[in-house]
Amino acid sequence: MEKDLFDAEPQLERKIPSSYKLRLKISDSRFETDAILDKFGLNTVCEEAKCPNRHECYTKKTATFLALGKECTRNCGFCAIDFSKTPKPLDPEEPYKIAASVKELNLSHVVITQVARDDLDDGGSLQMKKIVEKIRLENPNTSIELLTSDFQGDNCALETIFSSLPDVFNYNIETCRRLTPKVRHKATYERTLTILRKAHEAGLVTKSGFMVGLGETMEEIYETLEDLKSCYTSMVTIGQYLRSDVNKLRVKRFYTIEEFALIRQKGLDLGLKEVYSGPFVRSSYNAKEFLEHAKQTAFH
Repeated sequence: MEKDLFDAEPQLERKIPSSYKLRLKISDSRFETDAILDKFGLNTVCEEAKCPNRHECYTKKTATFLALGKECTRNCGFCAIDFSKTPKPLDPEEPYKIAASVKELNLSHVVITQVARDDLDDGGSLQMKKIVEKIRLENPNTSIELLTSDFQGDNCALETIFSSLPDVFNYNIETCRRLTPKVRHKATYERTLTILRKAHEAGLVTKSGFMVGLGETMEEIYETLEDLKSCYTSMVTIGQYLRSDVNKLRVKRFYTIEEFALIRQKGLDLGLKEVYSGPFVRSSYNAKEFLEHAKQTAFH
């Protein structure tokens, strides 16, 4: 019998509720997006992390670019991205390739995320800044959202990221305080809050997100929302954790549509500017629409 990855006792795999529905439409746009990404040899978190929304997003000719390669130096219990202690060197042409893809896809808002690169002295922060600068040069009307690593808390790396002045700085807290040591590899709960607070102090609009279904309680979800609000996070995404393969943490429970609505309302009641909560919500899902909706209220 397969060893359980979260409990001492094995458990049966839970089935995805019938209330979770994805509406897939056949469209040539999906294949056009694939072709553009293939043309430049780019990675997306949509593919590498096995995102359930990738067909929908590709159909809308949008994607979340995965920078700094596709091998992560961390091996978090929830993430499907490949792990390597010695990932391939950075591609010096990557900033150009991403900027050119943004232009061909005609994106008005783009999300750039990254693998953790703890093997690099700066964690890849300078490469991320170069990507932002190149996108702005080639696409001056495109807003940019960065979803970064914690750079092991290195202030110089964080300052490099902050100085690129992304329109949105996104760093995920991923789970509640109690479960963080089991769910995340090196990142810590308190460091996450500190980074979000520093980003706010640097004048950036901040965003974070976490998963549910890993064994947290509703009280711990509310505590996480309160903690994010305490460090001036503007926007929060909450989605259902889905197990990507047998080597990852098991799903402890599936939340109902009504519970996701309740969680969203709690976040709004706490004073968060916008909360996006639902089974298939992910950090960058509908990021453009989410940002536009949030702009209807003052960020600061």
